[in-house]
Amino acid sequence: MIIIDNALQKRHSEGRPIQVGIIGAGFMGKGLTHLIVKTIKGMRVAAISNRNIEKAKEAFAFAGVTEVDEASTVSAVEDHIHNGKYCVVDDPTLLCKASNIDILVEMTGHVDFGAHVVMTAIKHGKHVLLVNAEVDATIGPIIQEYARKAGVIVSGCDGDQPGVEMNLFRFVKSFGITPLVCGNIKGLQDFYRTPTTQKGYAEHWGQTPHMVTSFADGTKISFEQAIVANATGMTIPKRGMYGYDFSLHKEELISRFKIDYTGHVDDLTKVYDIDELRSMGGIVDYVVGLKPAPGVYVIGTHDDPKQCHYLNYNKLGEGPLYSFYTPYHLLHFEVPISIARIVLFGDKIITPDFGPKVDVITLAKKDLKAGEKLDGLGGYCTYGQCETYEITRSQNLIPIGLAEDCILKNAVKKDQAVTYDDVVVPEEGLARALRIEQDKLFPIS
Repeated sequence: MIIIDNALQKRHSEGRPIQVGIIGAGFMGKGLTHLIVKTIKGMRVAAISNRNIEKAKEAFAFAGVTEVDEASTVSAVEDHIHNGKYCVVDDPTLLCKASNIDILVEMTGHVDFGAHVVMTAIKHGKHVLLVNAEVDATIGPIIQEYARKAGVIVSGCDGDQPGVEMNLFRFVKSFGITPLVCGNIKGLQDFYRTPTTQKGYAEHWGQTPHMVTSFADGTKISFEQAIVANATGMTIPKRGMYGYDFSLHKEELISRFKIDYTGHVDDLTKVYDIDELRSMGGIVDYVVGLKPAPGVYVIGTHDDPKQCHYLNYNKLGEGPLYSFYTPYHLLHFEVPISIARIVLFGDKIITPDFGPKVDVITLAKKDLKAGEKLDGLGGYCTYGQCETYEITRSQNLIPIGLAEDCILKNAVKKDQAVTYDDVVVPEEGLARALRIEQDKLFPIS
């Protein structure tokens, strides 16, 4: 927030707010709209797009904005923004084409729909902030190629775990620490959760059962950590990452690693093997049941004994591994920071600069029968786990971001990975076409 708050205040004083278009008026879209309208000076929600246009109006109403018009053309959107009015649309391409929108925030969580929005925005020279890990982890590298050629930024965001991890990664690197683990702290991981088991939780928080199921069954964290791997060049130690679960296996893990257990993420400095981490060039991972949750962590090392002495003096321990963490991620509260970083400073938050290092593959949540159609993310059929890009390609595994609506040709056992050979792929959508292009651009050896 340092520098950014002053820069936004300057835009506010000059009467030149950043004009933001939001795609998706769900739980997070409503929260972001309310935050910007009520709190953020120097920034303005100019328009909201949602397939159900009434939901877009509800998002503005949630923020106390009652005078909202529907727009059906690009010129109408532009006129509303020019005159300081608010508008809603059901066609997101109108916001992609509107010349006086500075940045789009894509927050639908849908892969193919999100791909259409992002590619249209790039075509029309528009920056995009992705609050859509599903798109980023599935086809982020090829999207980046298009964004670079167009001279625009497509980036993940502050507030979501990958962006918070990347902020911490950059921070510790700035004073000579070599990051060896980028991790995510969870309170629950159960591959077999379904929309039925998560229905009550979803209703309590005003979210959809499928979305919260993808959090609980590990699919979402797999998307998030794949994004971090692709941004840092790190890898995974095994399929699914280590994912040490102290909520279920505390005594076993304490005995195995001989740690003085405190229940805190700092304990992990005695769990990871520094030589193994170095040999892999660093890993992404997650842990369950440690504090502070839901935060993120970076475990790193320093090669200078003199600086290690100072790190010890600063209560970080004797090494060789040191623990750094952010004790929270604040979701939509931090999104305006990302908007300002991109629009005012051209600073990307997190992008797949190393290409596809890690994928999120599809595993059966139960025994599946031939002829069965795979449902979507956070559904009843499948869950996602991290796998290296090399293995994903060499074993012909289908990324879970592209598995929806595939029809099984073969029975697939519970916890078995689904391959392209197991399914009939539906008519190609844009995301699938982009994935084919990505695989050609990044061949495996």
